[in-house]
Amino acid sequence: MTSTFTRVLSGAAAALALFGAAQAASPPACAIPQTLTLAPAEIPPDDQIHTDVPIAAYLLALFWSPEACRSGIHESDKTIQCDTNSFGFTVHGLWPNGPDKVHPRYCKPSAPIAEKTVRANLCMSPSPWLLQHEWQAHGTCHWPTPEAYFKKARAVRATLDVPELAPGPGDVMTAGQVREAFLTRNRRLTREGLNVRVNKDNRLTEVWVCLDLKFKPAACRGGNGTPDPVTIRVAPRR
Repeated sequence: MTSTFTRVLSGAAAALALFGAAQAASPPACAIPQTLTLAPAEIPPDDQIHTDVPIAAYLLALFWSPEACRSGIHESDKTIQCDTNSFGFTVHGLWPNGPDKVHPRYCKPSAPIAEKTVRANLCMSPSPWLLQHEWQAHGTCHWPTPEAYFKKARAVRATLDVPELAPGPGDVMTAGQVREAFLTRNRRLTREGLNVRVNKDNRLTEVWVCLDLKFKPAACRGGNGTPDPVTIRVAPRR
């Protein structure tokens, strides 16, 4: 009995050791700098404060990171997002939407997000400024704390098998091919529930995944963006 028990313990210890070694050898989800420059609290423009708009739906906005880096938009963090890491789709934000064209926004004042919270979410949304902005502009309209807001954003993101995009010669795809990349990996999604966004140069910027009040996939209330047949430019992932 004792020798059998000892062998079981030894085997379990060896398995745990191997598991620990494998975990230690696994690369992190992304590289986060030791020193972070945190964003200050925003002072929202008066015309963007909408505290009394009811929530009718949600959407998860996914930004195509290679385009963010190529264009150098304000939302991106050059060091974290573009120099240190190589991302595909990142989470722009989880947004409560209103019943019409005006959406809940900047629902209550907020202090700067704690550094621990910023660090915990940089591999999802790799910009301290963007995390602060998304919490204040959108998260304050439904969630009690930044931690609760980002926890829900991570949970919604985890329900999706987000694809990589491989543009063809000339770095082009059709909007329909972008949708198909999502639909192939996510049987619960529908074509009507994906809004493909491009900028004025017809370059892919985002894909919005539309959700109902229970955070389940739903048809987009405000349209679907770029039609399937349209050829768009897609910055390749480096």
